[in-house]
Amino acid sequence: MTDLTQLSADYARVEQAIRYIETNAHRQPDLNELAAHVGLSEYHFQRLFTRWAGISPKRFLQFITREHAKEILGSSANLLEATYGSGLSGPGRLHDLFVQTEAVTPGEYKSKGVGLEIAYGFHPSPFGECLLALTSRGICFLAFVDDTHSTALKDLAQAWPNARLNESQHQTAPVIKRIFFPGNAPAPLHIHLRGTNFQIKVWEALLRLPPGRLTTYQGLAKQFHSPAAARAVGNALAHNPLAYVIPCHRVLQKTGLFGNYRYGSSRKKAILGWEMARAES
Repeated sequence: MTDLTQLSADYARVEQAIRYIETNAHRQPDLNELAAHVGLSEYHFQRLFTRWAGISPKRFLQFITREHAKEILGSSANLLEATYGSGLSGPGRLHDLFVQTEAVTPGEYKSKGVGLEIAYGFHPSPFGECLLALTSRGICFLAFVDDTHSTALKDLAQAWPNARLNESQHQTAPVIKRIFFPGNAPAPLHIHLRGTNFQIKVWEALLRLPPGRLTTYQGLAKQFHSPAAARAVGNALAHNPLAYVIPCHRVLQKTGLFGNYRYGSSRKKAILGWEMARAES
């Protein structure tokens, strides 16, 4: 089984390299320069990066260029429309039925989690430390932790202000592995969403977008017969409670620019390159 602790440790250096590339892209730094920047020999950096990404740094960088993003956007342009017409458009269904969603009722939305028990735990992931939270009905929160545990817990409490939070690593640990390494025959992930009707529609639309595919704010807005709704789509993405699981990282600007991401542009590029590497293999 993949060692999430090792991958999480590797990611810190990978993210450092991606940030360096972002800053120095006009010079196209070579492997030796990147390795020196993260304090490794060229040989050890190549090994570390390939262990984390599954591909070489050079191939990974090809994935996260604007030109490649535009190419993927072109091939993905009508993917959401096709998915809606394929019989997989019912509530809570994903293109491969891997994620099953359950939204709170209007009454539950207003109650903000009254009477709800939420188990949470902090865990390493391929993209750094994260906070995972579960209700009896499924995953209700997943966030990458860049500051302190208290900041992440505050965000969880704001998402479910009236719920009772209990730390329970033994409950959350098995789910972390299923999220990031589902295997060839994954058991469905159940997710428990709290949001407005529009937010949930946007999140469910994203759940139909396969790994290695991309869309745009405008492309998502068209699914709701309102191309002008791109701003509202952006707001829904900003309030995504399940990082990575609901793949808002797959939404780019129509020009191919990667755009903003709640957990940083470097992490967004890291996730996309990681997914594309696995889709290619």
